[in-house]
Amino acid sequence: MITIILPYKNSQDFFEECLNSILKQSYKNFELILVNDNSNDASESIAIKYRNIDNRISLFNNNGEGIIDALTTGSIHAKGKFITRMDSDDIMRNDKLKLMKETLSEKGPGYVCVGGVSYFASDKKLENGYIRYSRWINQLTYSGKNFEEIFKECTIPSPCWMIHHSDFIKINGYSKLDYPEDYDFAFRLWLNKIKICSVKQKIHYWRDHLNRTSRKSSTYKFENFIPLKIKYLLNSEVKKNENLVIWGAGKKGKKIVQLLIKKNTSFSWITENENKIDKNIYGIYIKGIELLNEKYKKIVVCCISDTSFKIPINNKMNRFISFY
Repeated sequence: MITIILPYKNSQDFFEECLNSILKQSYKNFELILVNDNSNDASESIAIKYRNIDNRISLFNNNGEGIIDALTTGSIHAKGKFITRMDSDDIMRNDKLKLMKETLSEKGPGYVCVGGVSYFASDKKLENGYIRYSRWINQLTYSGKNFEEIFKECTIPSPCWMIHHSDFIKINGYSKLDYPEDYDFAFRLWLNKIKICSVKQKIHYWRDHLNRTSRKSSTYKFENFIPLKIKYLLNSEVKKNENLVIWGAGKKGKKIVQLLIKKNTSFSWITENENKIDKNIYGIYIKGIELLNEKYKKIVVCCISDTSFKIPINNKMNRFISFY
């Protein structure tokens, strides 16, 4: 059996379309756990209506507040051999569960299955940023290289993944995640060396609309992704014999530097921008990229937004990680 955990809050506009896409799945052996995150619209009455017509659906109220608590509440009640999740405004292709379950079963425990995604807009024209992001994450998914660029952005398409329940428990599921929760969950999979397998088709449809949480909530602004990146970089990626170097003195580079200063972390700061070399910003003198030629081991965090920027070819002294 597959357990689908679906938190919802004030989802009345799209909830029925989402639920219909689940009930129409070709794979029938699933339980759907709906968790009400303190809704004050008609969402709960919709959930009750669907529970009354399909006994695979269970209803629970959030034990706390917010999506992390709602996901944790749902996971407590999960009984399936496989775990996945769903968002209340999205749509599944009718063979999504079947394809993901088959792919994951072939590999066995120790894997997370991911699949292709596509955006569609309900009340406005779809923005180019969303189109670029879906293309990028699909490229990673179809090649199974999701974790290779995890420090750039969340590389596990949510909610288009499935994992063995045993592995979900092993990585502590949703317990004590930080926001943005999807990104922290992706890092948790990576840190626990869960491998990638994938369905190389678009099987999940992300709905973009004006009230989408990722649009309205400040929690999901780019600067709130930086603390997670720094946390996993310092705790899991920087080796004892490596010096940390930050490359980039623009808006994003400055945000990273500010956090490192607060953490009393030792690092060097470089830029290829001649106008900023030798400038004192936040009490730190920025150096030129000639520092990369110095013969000691360095982990270089590239935080340059220019899409034409190319990370130099790696060598024995420098290991590069791209944050953007």
